[in-house]
Amino acid sequence: MTRDQLLSPALLPPGFIDLLPVDAQTEAEGTQALLSVFASHGYERVAPPLLEFEDTLLGAGAGAALTEQAFRLMDPDTRRMMALRPDITPQVARIAATRLHGAPRPLRLSYAGQAVLVGNGTAGQTERQIGQAGIELIGPDSAEADAEVVAVAAEALTRVGITDISFDLTMPPLAPALIEQAGLSAAKATALMHALDRKDTAAVAEHGGPIAEVLMRLLSAAGDADQALAALKEADLPASVRPFSDRLMISATAIRARVPNCQVTIDPVEFRGWKYHTGVCVSVYALGSSEELGRGGRYLCNDDEPACGLTLRPNAVFRTAPRGPHPSRVYLPFGTAESVGRALRDKGYVTVAGLVSHAHEEDEARRLACSFLSRDGKIVPVT
Repeated sequence: MTRDQLLSPALLPPGFIDLLPVDAQTEAEGTQALLSVFASHGYERVAPPLLEFEDTLLGAGAGAALTEQAFRLMDPDTRRMMALRPDITPQVARIAATRLHGAPRPLRLSYAGQAVLVGNGTAGQTERQIGQAGIELIGPDSAEADAEVVAVAAEALTRVGITDISFDLTMPPLAPALIEQAGLSAAKATALMHALDRKDTAAVAEHGGPIAEVLMRLLSAAGDADQALAALKEADLPASVRPFSDRLMISATAIRARVPNCQVTIDPVEFRGWKYHTGVCVSVYALGSSEELGRGGRYLCNDDEPACGLTLRPNAVFRTAPRGPHPSRVYLPFGTAESVGRALRDKGYVTVAGLVSHAHEEDEARRLACSFLSRDGKIVPVT
């Protein structure tokens, strides 16, 4: 890095970016559109703080799994360690378990805000400051609740123009539970987990021992929902593991019924990146794109209350969503009556007021990216 680079006020740490006018406006308006869909389904918005005491944010429940992803600093007043949230979901879980403990269940909450990660996140994302907008459904532990969360997310994405959506389902506890009951040595179990993580079928066959065959079948079944569901139904699973498989099948069926126009795929043995989840989980993609738009699933709140949710990443969503038309900009020459500008704004125009008189008003309107200018009470196209 050169001295000039170090001195540049535009230089930001890796993973942090400035959103400039068009992108910032798109994200703000789009996030509001997502929240409006959430609200229409009864999800009430909460707004946790960006900073919390470390032992509160990361000490229990879902937050404990995020310890390595959190920036820390000392509060100069209390001398206690604080942490920047790497994910908003654990904060919503805390609110549900404390301030809203007595609220009627099912409890439906929504949120939108920024989170900060120490390192890069999942699914190849490079941002370290990420926007999040999501919902949490707290109380019920049912396939219908899983399906509702997915259906609301699908409607929200459709609202912002993403209609070709794929929901990729998994059950993170399934493979670890199967490996645990197989009686493998610690070294064999670790090697097998790594093999599954890499989707290395040869290594799975080598290290899988008595469960190699069933794991191979489940690995090969990943993809189309019908194919995966058939493999799960036929799989010879121990009684201690079968409930995970059954729940994945039931939830997948409920989700497909709620979002019949979306693609649903299933990977029965995927567990990467699901640090605190306890049941059915889902990743969201737009067809034709490899960038993850969001993820979520089932977990336990701080008081072990069942919950499920889904968090969308506005940064990714609005890179994928089609850009809508921006309101036309009208230049108001210096001295234009305030009532003229107000009337134009009421009609949906954006007005840009001149602060000094210009001899060539069209040139000034063009310089300020205005398509029209106001003249004698009328709007005139800028050619």
